[in-house]
Amino acid sequence: MRLTSFTDYGLRMLMRMASAPDRAFSTAELATEFGLSRNHLAKIMQKLASNGFVATRRGGGGGAMLARPADQIRLGALIGALEDGYPLVECFAADGGNCSIDGQCRLKSRLRV
Repeated sequence: MRLTSFTDYGLRMLMRMASAPDRAFSTAELATEFGLSRNHLAKIMQKLASNGFVATRRGGGGGAMLARPADQIRLGALIGALEDGYPLVECFAADGGNCSIDGQCRLKSRLRV
C-alpha cells in the first residue's frame, strides 16, 4: 500500500502533536517545521478536524491539539479518513480490483478501520 503525501503529512502532524499533547500548534508553525505551504497544511488540518482527530481554536493562543489521547487514535481509521476516495487495498476497490481473495466482501465488512 502506498500512501499519498496528504496522508503522510497528516500522520506527521499527529505525531508532532502527540509529542506535546498539552500544547496547541499553529498551522504556520507546522508548515515551517515540515517545509510545506501553509495552505496545503491547512487543508490537511481541516480534514483531521472534521474527522475528530484534532480540535482547533481560533485567535490568540489558538491552534490545533489532539482531540483525544494518541493511544485512542486508530491508525486504520486515520488512514481511511485521509485516503478518502482511494481504496486502502486493491480488493476494496468498488470493482473489486484484481483481487484473488475469495469472499472479499465478507472480509471487508469484518475489518474495523
